[in-house]
Amino acid sequence: MTPPVIEARGLTVSFTLPGGFLTRRPPPTVQAVSAVDLSVAKGETLALVGESGCGKSTLGRALIRTQSISNGRVLFKGRDITDLKGEALRAARSSFQMIFQDPYASLNPKMRVFDTLAEPLRVHGGGSRAEIRERVDEILDAVGLDRSFGARYPHEFSGGQRQRVAIARAVVLKPDFIVADEPLSALDVSLQLQVLKLFDALRRRFSLTYLFVSHDLARVFGFADRVAVMYLGKIVEIGPATSLVARPAHPYTQALIAAAPSPDPVLEASREVPRLSGEIPSPLDPPGGCRFHTRCPFVMPVCRSVEPPMLPAGPDHRAACHLLGSGTGPA
Repeated sequence: MTPPVIEARGLTVSFTLPGGFLTRRPPPTVQAVSAVDLSVAKGETLALVGESGCGKSTLGRALIRTQSISNGRVLFKGRDITDLKGEALRAARSSFQMIFQDPYASLNPKMRVFDTLAEPLRVHGGGSRAEIRERVDEILDAVGLDRSFGARYPHEFSGGQRQRVAIARAVVLKPDFIVADEPLSALDVSLQLQVLKLFDALRRRFSLTYLFVSHDLARVFGFADRVAVMYLGKIVEIGPATSLVARPAHPYTQALIAAAPSPDPVLEASREVPRLSGEIPSPLDPPGGCRFHTRCPFVMPVCRSVEPPMLPAGPDHRAACHLLGSGTGPA
């Protein structure tokens, strides 16, 4: 098996909320990411999916050390980077980058595109002025933008073009690992497939490794090598994309797949989408046992008191569900 580029071991990220001044109670704490074990192999695209607020983006930011870690470890190419600070962390960051959700907010409106792409090279010693110019031109070509666009400002581009600039900025340093945080959500549907093809082309050209954060299962199943499903700060299922979509093992994954829209308009109009009962529990007070048991149609008594371990559901496919341990599996 290919060694992992990035690896999380028991990764936990907690946030302390403002406490009540009059009640004198200790401030409440939210565990946005709870004891997650995860690895991404070199050249792989791992999609991280789940409902809004489940901790996907926080996990991605923690992996590249732009979010403080409360507990656990992060290993990058076998090196523990959990406690890196200052110059050591700045130097390491040239090897992992992030593409943000909003291409309008993530680019400096006062900087020309050339300077936006050249700045990371200057900060990390990318060579002479001629070498930086050559590298920027190469990246503009790679993302499908004309070299003359380097003289323009972000407001002169469409949304799709801005996202290409944001992608170019992440790729210009030739990083080993990129976190793409909902990079399609601000784009029209007509542009999303083009950007996915660009991601795949860049991965092959520059030997990139992606963690692709998304809530759109219909898109990621055809793009990712593996898919990890997250619920209330926990990874509840992970496996090859083809295996996970054909035979989802966790009831939550089943519900997400069933809710994904069909490309056939006739089928979409006639089908009945199963709905989960209840609301997502508050991350301030997550349920005991399996965190999904308050909404699960297959809940058993053990689910309310015992947290399920990750159990085999197929080749390189695991899920945290007591039904797998009982030998019955979800219906």
